Amino acid sequence: MINTNEWLTVGLITSCHGINGKVKVKSLSDFEERFLKPGIRWLQKENEPASKIKLISGFKQPGKETFIVKFQGINTRNHAEQLKKFKILVKADTLPKLHKDEFHLLELVNLEVKTLENDELKKIGKVINLENEKNNLLVIELFKNQKKILVPFVKEIVPLVDIKNNFLIINPPNGLLDL
Repeated sequence: MINTNEWLTVGLITSCHGINGKVKVKSLSDFEERFLKPGIRWLQKENEPASKIKLISGFKQPGKETFIVKFQGINTRNHAEQLKKFKILVKADTLPKLHKDEFHLLELVNLEVKTLENDELKKIGKVINLENEKNNLLVIELFKNQKKILVPFVKEIVPLVDIKNNFLIINPPNGLLDL
């Protein structure tokens, strides 16, 4: 299950916007309310400790995956410029509630990976991480050689996820497992 002490990176501050301390944020989340709804967020520069900040307001730029947000205490362009390349974090235990057959990507970490060969399930690896730049990739470590492969998290390649029984099935493209 989800480790509630972990941070989730939900956005990346790319630049300042205007002269009043607003910043442009590239979304790394499927939940727009993370940039629209006022409340506590956390900022982190590289691997420094995260610092608490309050999101005052935000809006989505039409037709884009970017948001313009205003943080408490950031009132000038110069101050906003200093936040460039900071990550916006939330605690993993603040994940929004999902419907019955939905799950959070974080729940995929540590699932066993299986393939269906000749009507039999074969254990081939384990999900060890995720990469997300708006294209979700599973980082899978193969049991046979400990190689790490990237698998796109799309229905055609990952047709079944069974959180309850701790596994998922992949239908890898030819050659993917032989890299």
